Amino acid sequence: MYIVENNIKGKDKVYKSILLRESYREGGKVKNRTIANLSHCKPEEIEALKIAMRNKHNLDDLINVKEDVTLEQGLSIGAVWTVYQLAKQLGIEKALGFDRSGKLALWQVIARVLDQGSRLSAVRLARDHAAGDVLGFAEGFDEDDLYGNLAWISENQGNIEKRLFSQRNSGTQHDLFLYDVTSSYLEGDDNYFSAYGYNRDGKKGKKQIVIGLLCDGNGDPVSVEVFPGNTQDMKTFSLQIRKVAERFGCERVTFVGDRGMIKTPQINELPEGFHYITAITKAQIDTLIKQDVIQMDLFDTELCEVEDNEGIRYILKRNPVRAKEIEDNRLAKKQRLEAAICKKNDYLATHARARVSIAEDDITTMIKHLKVDSWMKVQSEQRVLSLSIDEEALEEDSRLDGCYAIKTDLPKSAASKEVVHDRYKDLALVEIAFRTCKQSFLEIRPVYVRNEETTRGHVLVVMLAYMIAKRLQSTWINFDLTPEEGLKKLSSLSSTKMEIKTKGSCWKIPRPRKDLKELLDALGIIMPLVLPHRDIHVDTRKKLPERRKPKPLN
Repeated sequence: MYIVENNIKGKDKVYKSILLRESYREGGKVKNRTIANLSHCKPEEIEALKIAMRNKHNLDDLINVKEDVTLEQGLSIGAVWTVYQLAKQLGIEKALGFDRSGKLALWQVIARVLDQGSRLSAVRLARDHAAGDVLGFAEGFDEDDLYGNLAWISENQGNIEKRLFSQRNSGTQHDLFLYDVTSSYLEGDDNYFSAYGYNRDGKKGKKQIVIGLLCDGNGDPVSVEVFPGNTQDMKTFSLQIRKVAERFGCERVTFVGDRGMIKTPQINELPEGFHYITAITKAQIDTLIKQDVIQMDLFDTELCEVEDNEGIRYILKRNPVRAKEIEDNRLAKKQRLEAAICKKNDYLATHARARVSIAEDDITTMIKHLKVDSWMKVQSEQRVLSLSIDEEALEEDSRLDGCYAIKTDLPKSAASKEVVHDRYKDLALVEIAFRTCKQSFLEIRPVYVRNEETTRGHVLVVMLAYMIAKRLQSTWINFDLTPEEGLKKLSSLSSTKMEIKTKGSCWKIPRPRKDLKELLDALGIIMPLVLPHRDIHVDTRKKLPERRKPKPLN
């Protein structure tokens, strides 16, 4: 017995019929006959008949969905699966390795992308996201395991970075590296690298650590290093030279660094085949003008190039937008000083015993603080203060507004002036990486670790997480979503435990809704239909303090 569906084309219409038929033998021949016409039955009724006929020899296999099937919501799967797949695509999983230490390190990277925080928060995150199922943990972990894993990451940092670099650049020769440093302040004093230094975060009175980030020409991180908080930028550069030459095996390399990074001592350390692109200070530009190597009229909105007797090339340009910003800033300082003088004059006029010299000293201190003392002074006459502007000094001070000069030893045959200029501008890619790692997303601070190994491990975890965040940012830019917003949406996709009475259970992944599917498709990621469930124990050793536990209501 079987069901057959017929479609018969008429003159202007297609006639559809659904028939219940059976086969029988007559005189040794197989014949068929119609038992019933099911054309007017509902689709669900026809489907029920089909199921019954498929299981006619064992009706016990049929189940009552309402009574025999139970569904239970599982852990969040969408976001953790997405970040894990990106870690595989970028070679991060392979670089870390597939043993327990590698899996713990990978979870720390994934957790940093999903929700920033301490190792304690990473453990709590694993209780909500299917970390064990996705990464294939054989046993559980707690925050002590993750802190210990940071030391393992630090110990193996060289090999991890080398494997990652080799995978990403297989068959190609990288000859351009971008390097810059930043600082990150600390809330405490006990970190191994903590020291007072030039604080880029504007947090006076706080110790800090210094972080150096080496990127390839595309702005993708290659290596990261942690230094004591009082380390000067240029003192970090020689380590990068050795790293590129020895760890990554590069023979012909061009380093790109800012004017405070690559100076004469650092240039002298470069081995044969290594070149540099950097910028020079205004004082150095002045020196070159006095030596008649370059002339003021060469600074224009179009690039101009000058080469000295030693083969050093200078690419010159004036940025009119930057020149206008400097001019506006200078005017704002002048207006601020005029307002301060107005207040002082009002006070002197109403307080006959007030001393003019004290008011004059206050304005002089303010002038020095605003760094305009080279062309502006304060003077007094009959208890009235006023500003005195040296026009010649002002003209000299503003002469190089918006002007900059890029310096390189690359020959013209290797790179044109346009290429050299563009490569120096690529340092903005490193600045974007620092902003993402420090402030806008990955939050390298606050630093919850103290000793040398765990600090190095923490910073490397953030660098690897940035690689994933960078891919999310570039892929989802057309969706008008930040990586945080996109991952939050994907976190709503959870696994479902489907248990059939007497038949066992499985963990099934629902089909993503339309907007989630679009996010996944853009990344080239397909959600699995089912996922092996690993019942591992993930819990924190440190429990919620008593002061934070809610008190029972009366």
